[in-house]
Amino acid sequence: MRILGVNCLNHDAAISVIEDGEILFAAQSERYSRVKNDSLLNDGLVSEALSYGEPDLVAYYEKPIVKKTRQLYAGQWKEAFTLTNMPNRHLNQWFDKYKIHYVDHHESHAASAFYPSPYKEAVILTIDGVGEWSTTTISIGNNHNIEVLKEIKFPHSLGLLYSAFTYYLGFKVNSGEYKLMGLAPYGNPIFEDKIKQLIDIKDDGTFRLDQRYFNYATGLTMTNEKFNNLFGQKPRNPKNEKINQFHMDLAASIQKVTEEVMINLAKSIHKEYGIKNLCLAGGVALNCVANGKILREKIFENIWIQPAAGDAGGSLGAALALWHIDQGNKREVNLDDDMKGSYLGTEYTQEEIEQDLKNAGANFETLKYDELIDQTAEFLSNEKAVGWFQGRMEFGPRALGGRSILGDPRSDKMQKNLNLKVKYRESFRPFAPSIINEEVSNWFETKEKSPYMLLVANVKKIKQIEMNSEEKNLFGIDKLNIKRSSVPAITHVDYSSRIQTVHKETNPRFYKLINAFKNLTGCPILVNTSFNIRGEPIVGNVEDAFKCFMGTNLDILVCENFILFKDEQDKKLINDYSKDIELD
Repeated sequence: MRILGVNCLNHDAAISVIEDGEILFAAQSERYSRVKNDSLLNDGLVSEALSYGEPDLVAYYEKPIVKKTRQLYAGQWKEAFTLTNMPNRHLNQWFDKYKIHYVDHHESHAASAFYPSPYKEAVILTIDGVGEWSTTTISIGNNHNIEVLKEIKFPHSLGLLYSAFTYYLGFKVNSGEYKLMGLAPYGNPIFEDKIKQLIDIKDDGTFRLDQRYFNYATGLTMTNEKFNNLFGQKPRNPKNEKINQFHMDLAASIQKVTEEVMINLAKSIHKEYGIKNLCLAGGVALNCVANGKILREKIFENIWIQPAAGDAGGSLGAALALWHIDQGNKREVNLDDDMKGSYLGTEYTQEEIEQDLKNAGANFETLKYDELIDQTAEFLSNEKAVGWFQGRMEFGPRALGGRSILGDPRSDKMQKNLNLKVKYRESFRPFAPSIINEEVSNWFETKEKSPYMLLVANVKKIKQIEMNSEEKNLFGIDKLNIKRSSVPAITHVDYSSRIQTVHKETNPRFYKLINAFKNLTGCPILVNTSFNIRGEPIVGNVEDAFKCFMGTNLDILVCENFILFKDEQDKKLINDYSKDIELD
């Protein structure tokens, strides 16, 4: 039986396809429409999903009628009667001949976390902004069953609290939360007590928000004047107000409070249920710093996080819930997991890529596989910035070596150069290390697999460079240019890194490239950031990749077995992206 799962009309629209419980395809709408966090489906995504065959069933990731009751209760009359509560009208453009099966939003999250996991039994913690009514749920997954046991309901939401500070600091809600997380290590959590005037945290991690400070339940903004008065400033205007120490300290404070809630919840549910495995999903589960701290606390023996933990993953969860819960089908547990490295999107043949490059007017060379790997590794060792377009597109918000920009982690210039000259974004933004799995414990304070870049760990002490007294007294962004380790491009100001372990079973070509770089340099790590610029989705096809290559200071583009050099391209095709990029 083939089931198609759909998420749309909120943010991060996506479609997933499963057949007899196996995941065949999953991708976000934005990669086809080129609209970041696109909420709508489009012909390109639907066509790709239907190329796997006609579905027998179609599942939708939430229940619109229940959601509408919450919006009406909150006085959100306009929202209750917009397209977002009429999915049939949107879905019928492509799926009018199918009956749509509606799955509860948090059940979709829970299913996306548990069913692909490597566990027969697990506690499932889902935390996000809001579904229909739930904002946090605790469930037990056992074989093919999931039972929701507890929930926290709207308007009390850890996700919306974090988004309120995202808004207040001048970043976009539902897309800029990771910026807040990246900014936090530059600050000190001096506003923790003030934030706890907003949120009453119980010992077990449950919480209530004081709604007098917020406007998200009934208004058009996240916060209000009472919130502004508490912290002494109005929300930052990103167009004309630079980030300063106040913003960094506030980011550090809300990050610390978020970690406290998540750790306390994890401790209480482990104590109550005594199950050794934890699965996480929902947008808050993308907070890899908090995830790493839960792991280091050793609360659970094992943790698995859905790589598309946000609403995009709801499309997959809805399909899996329909297969296992509604249809009653058993599951076979894969000891690695069933996500196939999250390489679940579109793939292109050599012939298709060659034709697309010709159509774009590109000059390129074709290399044999081993020669391509060796040359690319050598270019990287010489501090070249490389666009890497290989295999299937990743599902979820992280680039995992399918649609990535790569660099040399040993370079003390790489982080700043990639941020300012390639990504055209804030200089404080950290980059992730992709490391071959067998080497992770030699470079970082962890032995855990982290294939989806969802866990943070510190660089090993032996690799760190201790700051002198003068450097320790610096504040905020002034810390950015201090060399903190032998791999400074992936070492954040607090010596942490968001790690991706690369496995030869799921991405043999990326694994081989990093191994070749190691043979040249002794370093089994590459800088890995998403193949896009600020304000745009990760590239989906060769046309997107070439456009990004020609609009940035990338030196080299590698598409399967084709390699392109910037200085060999037609100068007329160069486009300066930096002039017309929107803030994100």
